[in-house]
Amino acid sequence: MKFFPTLYTYFLRSRSRQRNLVLLFRFFVVFLVIVFTYGTIFHYLMDWEGKNYSWITGLYWTMTVMSTLGLGDITFESDAGKIFSIIVLITGTLFMLVLFPFLFIQFFYAPWMEAQEAARIPRELPADTQGHIVLTHHDAVTGALIDKLNDYHYRYVLVIPTIEETLRLHDEGLNVVFGELDDPDTYRKIRADQAAMVATTATDEVNTHVAFTVRELQPEAPIVATAIDSASVDILNLAGCSHVFQLDEMMGQALARRTLAGDAMSHVIGSFDDLLIAEATCHGTPLVGKTLKDSKLREMVSVSVVGVWERGRFIPPDPDTAVTENTFLVLAGSEEQLRDYDALFCIYNVSSRPVVIIGGGKVGRATSRALKDRDIDYRIVERLAGRVRDPNKYVVGNAAELEVLEEAGIKETATVIITTHNDDMNVYLTIYCRRLRPDVQIISRATLERNIPILHRAGADMVMSYASMGASALFNILKRTDIVFVAEGLDFFRMKIPPKLSGKSLAGSRVREETGCTVIAVKTDGQIVVTPDPVVLLPNEGEMILVGSEEAEESFLAKYGSPV
Repeated sequence: MKFFPTLYTYFLRSRSRQRNLVLLFRFFVVFLVIVFTYGTIFHYLMDWEGKNYSWITGLYWTMTVMSTLGLGDITFESDAGKIFSIIVLITGTLFMLVLFPFLFIQFFYAPWMEAQEAARIPRELPADTQGHIVLTHHDAVTGALIDKLNDYHYRYVLVIPTIEETLRLHDEGLNVVFGELDDPDTYRKIRADQAAMVATTATDEVNTHVAFTVRELQPEAPIVATAIDSASVDILNLAGCSHVFQLDEMMGQALARRTLAGDAMSHVIGSFDDLLIAEATCHGTPLVGKTLKDSKLREMVSVSVVGVWERGRFIPPDPDTAVTENTFLVLAGSEEQLRDYDALFCIYNVSSRPVVIIGGGKVGRATSRALKDRDIDYRIVERLAGRVRDPNKYVVGNAAELEVLEEAGIKETATVIITTHNDDMNVYLTIYCRRLRPDVQIISRATLERNIPILHRAGADMVMSYASMGASALFNILKRTDIVFVAEGLDFFRMKIPPKLSGKSLAGSRVREETGCTVIAVKTDGQIVVTPDPVVLLPNEGEMILVGSEEAEESFLAKYGSPV
């Protein structure tokens, strides 16, 4: 019973719908005037032919002729009457069979169905809702974040300002509400003052407006925003943001960190309290040709190898794992231990040849800045001359042309980094560069996670997912750095030791075999044990740090329960 008044109220709320109803009403008035006019003419024509019919009969005859029923019980005998019948029939055909159905569907039925669809969209959350995550934009980053929130059983709500998009996302099973992003009442209805976090990833201007509006309602909750322009960071902070991420800058740094050029020192990618996670290339070092056991890194610098990257594939640590020119070590240790590692390998200069960066957009320029900070030379291939910053570092032209790539140094470089935001173009360029240089290291950016395996098949050695990186950065604010994004959906994450594992050994529990996750450290009584002995029993209380793909992480959570 409550549905119809709500639907009726929503239907009449729109001025266009009100205007349509007025037009439909006018149409009916004109139609009635015509019917009564024809009924009157019928009456007088019949009197002229010497027949006497009532006024009601005149209206009856008019309606049957206009509706094309033509019962034939009342007819004219004169030519004038027959001509009048033809006019009434044509008018009826035009009004009742053409105009009326069109106007009814256009002005009433379609808007009514639209209102019915819109009326089923939530516009507010229950008053007792709290601890939820508010998202104000749907894109690749928030899509990946929603998947992670679902895995960790966090409630979220996605605010969408258009009916069509809200309906589409609602039908896809997302938790959405309809509301204008610049309306304070929207955030009151979704209980933003009781939210655990508000994340906005739209344009810098929209993010600023959202942050300013929400901060007035909730002075304490974290407000996280992404910034496209570096100049917007300060403005977003002034508007009330707790954290501002420049994802393009983060992506550039991540791409540059994995190049074979430069030095062989470790580069920190994340931390868990005092435990640092770092990466280091083995290219050009004495480690090449040895196994992890023969490298004796644990004995020399006390740092632990918790995995290796080999041509874009993450391999859990094994004493017999061979180190090649393309191997990247994933290390875990204290700051002092990593300094000892760097002191041992800083003398090895991997390559002095310029890195080729394809794409001079924001990510490409951020990659060049990160390489410059490491004293690594580079050349940027850019099609648009207006993006050129330093003519000595840029090659203007189409990267699909051999002459352009040769001018950039494709024949001599050790690494090609592909940074365009178009995944189709990245696949195209990856195939081309791999054909030109089968031995070169190719690192590519992927905007959408689904294109990661395609880029690997195309020949990329390493792929960095823009969506995964952004989602992990946002999620870390909520989880207080309990997740470290590595690459292509691979994460380090921390959990309390589940009751199902307490008192068992890692070997006996078969965590890696059953979930795909590898336990790299166990923390108990404030002490962290890296790469714990598989036969040692896990304590009843404490934490464990694991590494695994998104699928492995989901499998672990499903089997052993919620995280910290």
